[in-house]
Amino acid sequence: MQYRTDRKGSPISILGYGCMRFQKKGAAIDLGKAEREVLLAIENGVTYFDTAYIYPGSENCLGQILEKNGLRDRVSIATKLPQYLISSAPALDRFFDEQLSRLRTDHVEYYLMHMLTDIEAWQKLRSLGIEDWIATQKARGRIGQIGFSFHGNTDMFLKILNAYDWDFCQIQYNYMDETSQAGRAGLLAAAEKGIPVIIMEGLRGGKLVDLLPEKARTLIREDPKGRTPAELALRWLWEQKEVTCVLSGMNSTDMILENCAVASKVRTGEFDDADRALIRNVRAAISESMKIGCTGCGYCMPCPQGVDIPGAFRCWNEMYAERKSTGRHEYFQTVSLRKTPAFPSRCIACGRCEKHCPQHLPIISALREADRALRPLPYRIASAVAGRVLFRRKGR
Repeated sequence: MQYRTDRKGSPISILGYGCMRFQKKGAAIDLGKAEREVLLAIENGVTYFDTAYIYPGSENCLGQILEKNGLRDRVSIATKLPQYLISSAPALDRFFDEQLSRLRTDHVEYYLMHMLTDIEAWQKLRSLGIEDWIATQKARGRIGQIGFSFHGNTDMFLKILNAYDWDFCQIQYNYMDETSQAGRAGLLAAAEKGIPVIIMEGLRGGKLVDLLPEKARTLIREDPKGRTPAELALRWLWEQKEVTCVLSGMNSTDMILENCAVASKVRTGEFDDADRALIRNVRAAISESMKIGCTGCGYCMPCPQGVDIPGAFRCWNEMYAERKSTGRHEYFQTVSLRKTPAFPSRCIACGRCEKHCPQHLPIISALREADRALRPLPYRIASAVAGRVLFRRKGR
């Protein structure tokens, strides 16, 4: 494992563990599986673990694993204040105390304002005394460094970046998002101020690995350097010296071992003209087939009407990345065969999802289009029949 440094000069593993995607067993996180994978990551040099208040069960799971195995001192924890839920100064302590309790610790090394999208959100926190609160927590040793995670456009990122003396920041960045969100311009601006940058969605929620169109897969497969899709995407990030740490929602031992192996060999500035051309061609191939830029982050959920928004968009993209029948079959299995319907047709256009979407996607109109594509008449009939048979057998 290689390491870069934070603002205090402390080492951070260039590969971070994104705990949002701990695998579930039923409704709850599979604690045993998560424990095995977290231990494997630590054994292979990962030190940065990222979670958040709103990731269901994530903080508690991470805290249990570290406490049980006596590993708290070997890792750095990054978690996030749900600033969108804060309406009073006392709430700052209430949420943070709850987080420390979940994590079974008395401090976190890195604390972020979660999902700032505009300067008004930060100004609201300032009016509630957030700056004095941060100073107090740092003085008490409960927070090591303060940062923010961001979803929005470049101009707004720069405003937030310059509004406070941040210790670090976290942005969505990958070879498909080089000019969207904070983008490369935001990355360079933060680096110029000496602010470490943590990368989320480096693989676009796995889309740059599992949902590549065949044309893009062929380009990567024919690359003489023999890199996998994940390796290519990670190397593209790590070869940029401004990138401090890349988060990966690793939920298999193979994924952990592959990512750690790459993180032990990569070098800044290693890409040549052929590598950059490959990225351009892969990017073009993906853009040709993608219907909507959903990363599957789940911030749009839960839908008040029960619509599985990420599930619909995943399968919709899959229809065009692979074959129409593949996406429809996946949708039939994962969404149609539920006791409680989760179809896009249930959408009442309340707008809650669009308000919370980090990608600012036109979810309401896209859901209507996705539903038409995913459920042509034969599939509607088949899912209705299968649902009646399935749940009759289970006693409803």
